Amino acid sequence: MMPMLNNRNKITGESYDQALLWVTLVLLAFGMVMVYSASISWAEGKSLTHHQASYYLVRHAGFLVVGLVVAGIAFQVPIRTWKKYATPLFLVGLGMLILVLVPGIGHKVLGSRRWIKLVLFQIQPSELMKFFAAVYVADYTTRKAALMHSFKQGFSPMLIVMIFVAFLLLQEPDFGAFVVIASISIAILWLGGINLRIFGGLLVLLVIGFIILILTSPYRLQRIVGYMDPWADPFGKGYQLTHALIAFGRGEWLGVGLGGSVEKLMYLPEAHTDFLLAVIAEELGFIGVAALVGLFAWVVVRSFKIAKESVSNEQYFSALLAQGIGVWIGVQSIINMGVNMGLLPTKGLTLPLLSFGGTGILANCVAMAVLLRIDWENKRLFKGIQV
Repeated sequence: MMPMLNNRNKITGESYDQALLWVTLVLLAFGMVMVYSASISWAEGKSLTHHQASYYLVRHAGFLVVGLVVAGIAFQVPIRTWKKYATPLFLVGLGMLILVLVPGIGHKVLGSRRWIKLVLFQIQPSELMKFFAAVYVADYTTRKAALMHSFKQGFSPMLIVMIFVAFLLLQEPDFGAFVVIASISIAILWLGGINLRIFGGLLVLLVIGFIILILTSPYRLQRIVGYMDPWADPFGKGYQLTHALIAFGRGEWLGVGLGGSVEKLMYLPEAHTDFLLAVIAEELGFIGVAALVGLFAWVVVRSFKIAKESVSNEQYFSALLAQGIGVWIGVQSIINMGVNMGLLPTKGLTLPLLSFGGTGILANCVAMAVLLRIDWENKRLFKGIQV
C-alpha cells in the first residue's frame, strides 16, 4: 500500500494521508497478532491443519502479503480508471456470484456455498462484490445524477440490479454480505441525491423484506430466537454467543493478558474469524476494545472528510466512492461487534482488516488503497496538478 514513485512527479511524505496509511497498517498488524493468538489451540486440535499451531498465522501472513502487493498496484490506478471500468468490474462480480452456485465449482462449507476453490486457495466472491458494488453504484449515481429524482429513470434500474445481486447472495446463503452491500448501495444513492420519498419507500421495503426473509427461513429464525435468549439453550442455538459473552465478562477492564484467553481453547468455535473481537475483549479488556472501536471510527470519519475534499474539487465519483468505502468498513465493523457483544443476531461477517480470511483481507486492502488514492488525487488537484 506504500505509494510508489513515477517518472514525472515524486510522491513526497506530505502528498498522501500518512495517518490513514499507518492506522490501516496498525489494524492489519494487530489483526495478525490476534488471529495467531485466537487460532493456536484450534489449529493444534485439527487434523486438517496437521496439528500445527502456526497454521493460521502463516496463511494469514500470506494473505496480508498478497493483499498489500495488490493494494500497492491498486494505488497506482487513477480513480477515473475505476470509474471507466465500474460496469465491467460489477459484471465480473456477478459472474463469480453465479459461478459459486454451480456444483463442482462452488465449494460448500457448513451448509453454505460461498467459495470458489482453486489450487492453492479459495475465493469468496461476496467479499470482492462489496468493493465492486461501491464502485458501480458510485459510477451509476454520478452518471444518473440528473435523473435521481425519478423512480422509473433513475432508481428502478439500480433496484432491479440489486434485487438480482440479493437473490444470488441469498442462494449461497450469505445474508451478512447482502446486508453490507445493501447498506453501501443505499448510502451512496442517498448521498448522491436520491429523491427523499423514494429513499423512504426503499427503507420500508427493506425492513419488510428482512422480516419476510427471517420468517420464511428456519435457520435465520433460530438465530433470532438464540439471540433473544442465548442462555435458554447454551449448548445449542446460543452456544457461540454465550461463550462470546463469557469472554467479554472475563476480560473486564484490562483483560487477562495477550495469549491468556480461555474461550479460544476449543470453547468458542472459529474464534479467529467471526468472533475475533471476543478474544480481543478477553485478552485486552474494555480498554483494548475501546481503542479498536476508536480506530475504526477514525477511519470512517476520515473517509467522509476525504469525500468532502473531493466534492470541493468537483470529483463527485471519488466522493461517493470514498463514502461508500467508509460505510462498508463502518457497517461491517458495527455488525461484527454487535454480534460478538450479543447486540445483534449471529451473522457470518468478519471484522474488517483483522479477521482471518484471504478474500476479505484482499478486498479491505484494495479499498483502503483506493481511499488513499482519492486523498492523493485531492491533494494534487488542490495544488493545481492534473491527475
